[in-house]
Amino acid sequence: MRFLDSGESHGPQLTAIIEGIPSGFDISIEKINQALRNRQQGYGRGRRMQIEKDQVKILSGIRFGKTTGAPITLVIENKDFKHWQDIMSVDADDENENKRVSRPRPGHADLNGGIKYNHRDLRNILERSSARETAIRVAVGSLAKQLLTPFGIHMLSHVTNIGGIQSKGFYQLASMPLEQLSSRIDQSEVRCIENEKTEQMKKEIDKAKNDGDTLGGVVEVVVLGLPVGLGSHVHWDRKLDARLAQSMLSIQAFKGVEIGIGFEAANLSGSQVHDEIAWSEEKGFMRVTNRAGGIEGGMTTGEPIIIRGVMKPIPTLYKPLQSIDIDTKDTYEASIERSDACAVPAASIVAEHVVSWEIAHAFFEKFSGDSYQEIKNQYQSYMKQVEGY
Repeated sequence: MRFLDSGESHGPQLTAIIEGIPSGFDISIEKINQALRNRQQGYGRGRRMQIEKDQVKILSGIRFGKTTGAPITLVIENKDFKHWQDIMSVDADDENENKRVSRPRPGHADLNGGIKYNHRDLRNILERSSARETAIRVAVGSLAKQLLTPFGIHMLSHVTNIGGIQSKGFYQLASMPLEQLSSRIDQSEVRCIENEKTEQMKKEIDKAKNDGDTLGGVVEVVVLGLPVGLGSHVHWDRKLDARLAQSMLSIQAFKGVEIGIGFEAANLSGSQVHDEIAWSEEKGFMRVTNRAGGIEGGMTTGEPIIIRGVMKPIPTLYKPLQSIDIDTKDTYEASIERSDACAVPAASIVAEHVVSWEIAHAFFEKFSGDSYQEIKNQYQSYMKQVEGY
């Protein structure tokens, strides 16, 4: 399985072509659109969320609600393009020197991207490096989630920190039923499980917004129902934890990842870090604890995967930082593109769906085939093997 996406923040559309999806899987357009709506919500979002009402169009690879085995094409239209047609035109005659962006924003890809690709108009960089690109990746990830549902694999995401206000993570919440967890997260404007912390986070966001500043935070993604043995220990690029870390760090503004207890392990002894192994008639082999976060040696253990990512504050500030004009080399206040005060709740949705893609990728590497029935047969055979080990 692989996909390629294209499109700019203010271009006509975002597009993805997905290859290698087996035939016979049920796909709901509404579930993809619900994921896109979730991405656009969250306390602290900017005005563009009032303009864009993201909906996916499926142009190939799905017929009558089922995958055909052919490449799948997804498209999300940028509603705001109608105001940017001249600036984003493909016609050489429409180039306007007065519309050129020459002032890079600190914290963005503007300057180093401009230098790398030798662009004197930094819009050529900022349009593609924008987090607008995550919309199409959420659509791809939502489709991937639907491929995993028949095998009892489920995911959830939530926010555990905004601006230093910390909330409970899955380690403290594991005893709560999945449906109850998901409901409480969805009811929070910042996707936080604790009502009191939700209100504190909102106050921090309001304060930052009033100060012309922005806030970052931490999101957590949990994957439930995975079989043991996805990923591999035999090559560096097949280790599932490494691939998950790369997927998280590919999200715009993400600067760190941890799996399981993560960086806390540096402060503990081995006896406090590693998970003891037990066996029961009901569950077979199991871990007594799950400090490893569901992955050991680059492979799933059968326990829930717990992965967290830290998102830096959005670098576009309404109280701009100092920068240098690439033409005159004079000092200026950095230019302002429309932005959010805090996008951490939306980032949790993005994180959930990039993780979904990597999990699906690993799943279909393990259980390969051209149709749902073929993969189902392989999966059931393997689970019998695991049960009898």
